[in-house]
Amino acid sequence: MTTPEMGLPMVYLVDDEEVVRQGIAWLLRSRRLLSEGFDSGEAFEAALEQHTAAAASTTSAEDWPRAPSCLVLDLRMGGMSGLALFERVIARGLVETLPVIFLTGHGDVPTAVAAVKRGAFDFVEKPFSNNALVDRVEQALANSAAALLKRRELSAQQRRLEQLSKREREVMELVATGMSNKAMAETLQVSVRTIEVHRASVYEKLGVQSAVELLNTLNSLNSPRS
Repeated sequence: MTTPEMGLPMVYLVDDEEVVRQGIAWLLRSRRLLSEGFDSGEAFEAALEQHTAAAASTTSAEDWPRAPSCLVLDLRMGGMSGLALFERVIARGLVETLPVIFLTGHGDVPTAVAAVKRGAFDFVEKPFSNNALVDRVEQALANSAAALLKRRELSAQQRRLEQLSKREREVMELVATGMSNKAMAETLQVSVRTIEVHRASVYEKLGVQSAVELLNTLNSLNSPRS
């Protein structure tokens, strides 16, 4: 689920009932999982502001969260509702790196289902099965870890892309269109050998071995981050 570089997984519990937060925290400890509790949506959002501000101030400039994370969120609370907080999570682009599991009563199931369609990881009805809840938390953490790895791979690839020379970028863009070496040479008014050298350099710097892999990499980098 994690590596030393990623850090220890963390589960954030947001519920205005202390007994619920304590009970879930105990369940998580039984699976050797760390958790942090918040008694309101406002309290968690304030913490989220601090986390993101701290991440932005570091030299790595890597977004928060940096370790696999999951948000267990009560749907109905005094003050900011769970649904309103979830919308803030969506707005910050965190639904993949911070999967949300809603805790909901039977009457709120349709709302919870709608939230899942909006990107929530899952919902669990109260009263819930202890093992079932923690099983879903562990899966959410695994999904978070995968999303974090993907984000880091894309960031590394973006840094490699920035290392290309102007000519290498020109060749890369033409390779991505499917153009032959001869056609690229004519377009850029250089020799075919020069194209071959630049093409090989592009492949080496980006860690790809074919035009198809190059195109897939460029598509990944150009895809909107969720």
